[in-house]
Amino acid sequence: MWTVPKPKYRRGSCDEGEIAVNIGGVRVELFGDVLNRYPESRLAELLNCSTQDHEVISSLCDDFDPGRKEFYFDRDPDAFKCIIDVYYFDEIHIKPGICPICFIKEMEFWKIDQCVLDECCKSYLSEKEEELTEIANKVKVILEDLEVDRCITRTQRCQRFLWRLMEKPGSSLPARVIAIISFLSVLVSALVMCIGTIPELQVKNVDDKLVEHPTLEGIDTACMLWFTAEYLLRFASSPNKLHFTLSFMNVIDFLAIMPFYVVLTLTSLGTASMMELANVQQAVQALRIMRIARIFKLARHSSGLQTLTYALKSSLKELGLLLMYMGVGIFVFSALAYTMEQSHPETLFSSIPQSFWWAIITMTTVGYGDIYPKTTLGRCNAAVSFLCGVIAIALPIHPIINNFVVVYNKQKVLETAAKHEVELMELKNGRGVRRKSSN
Repeated sequence: MWTVPKPKYRRGSCDEGEIAVNIGGVRVELFGDVLNRYPESRLAELLNCSTQDHEVISSLCDDFDPGRKEFYFDRDPDAFKCIIDVYYFDEIHIKPGICPICFIKEMEFWKIDQCVLDECCKSYLSEKEEELTEIANKVKVILEDLEVDRCITRTQRCQRFLWRLMEKPGSSLPARVIAIISFLSVLVSALVMCIGTIPELQVKNVDDKLVEHPTLEGIDTACMLWFTAEYLLRFASSPNKLHFTLSFMNVIDFLAIMPFYVVLTLTSLGTASMMELANVQQAVQALRIMRIARIFKLARHSSGLQTLTYALKSSLKELGLLLMYMGVGIFVFSALAYTMEQSHPETLFSSIPQSFWWAIITMTTVGYGDIYPKTTLGRCNAAVSFLCGVIAIALPIHPIINNFVVVYNKQKVLETAAKHEVELMELKNGRGVRRKSSN
């Protein structure tokens, strides 16, 4: 509902106490008492300034017709229709199809504070600002890659060249070859770790214990030496050592390398009596298992895995709801199963904590069959539990898929926008060089 008179979109002279503005060919008559609700805005200043003071008027508008008392502005009329809402409703909504960043510039021109934006528009604006920030960062990275030869010293040039070689597979053919070698090394290392656990391919040591085959151990050592050299070269060429060390993917790389050298130290430098200790043997075995962290190195060379990581990160709320639903269901159905099965003499439900395992495999529709109900009520409880489990798992799947699609499309758009921005900058620089040469 309009609480004050609406603006008039008409031609002709305006009445006393009104102001006529022409925004991109659209003439609007606004009431003075409405405009004075925001006295610091541009329209209120035009209303209150004298029509004889042409200098002030020319600083506030693009042109002025004294006969019709009409002010002309070369601005977007669609954005202005949103701007004038603040005088009537004390808030502004950005209409679909209007660029929020350009709209903010329109608000700055009309001297309207951003605090009058509605909350939904503020969140939309923040999303667009984040996208622009990401595009600017991508453009900055691309420009840094293009300016290797502009480094001051030879050391800086070598460092930047090495960084591109190890971190930017698309920068050159050697960098692409190194990325392929790293990718294959991760796959070979993971394959060797799996094959090394097959008893038929293991050999016995001096203590008559099965150990990894020497050939597989040699292949694993070669892969670890490659990972170590790659990590050290990337660290040496990194422009920010602290950021490099604390980066998540680099932490994964370090955790994939560290167990190899710890085990090597314990087995090579440790005494025989020390290696016989059960705690040391368990530590060595645990460190060997940590080699599985190498598989996460694949994310460095796969944009799809990185997009999946970002999508899961943006779906933490949905995943949290899933865990909450499953946790409540597991607790309720396991307690019911334990209570209903106590009347059976051969019950498999000895306690509620043991029933948690049954509830988990039932609600996730796995059903190993190692524990199952034997009473009629217990079976009815099982039927309801797996139906609830299917529904609980299916509910957040659609939002998670949508988040993945949104993140994937956003990454593609940002990459395309960044490359387009760089092309425009190169085109402008080329025109500037041609103008200087012609002069």
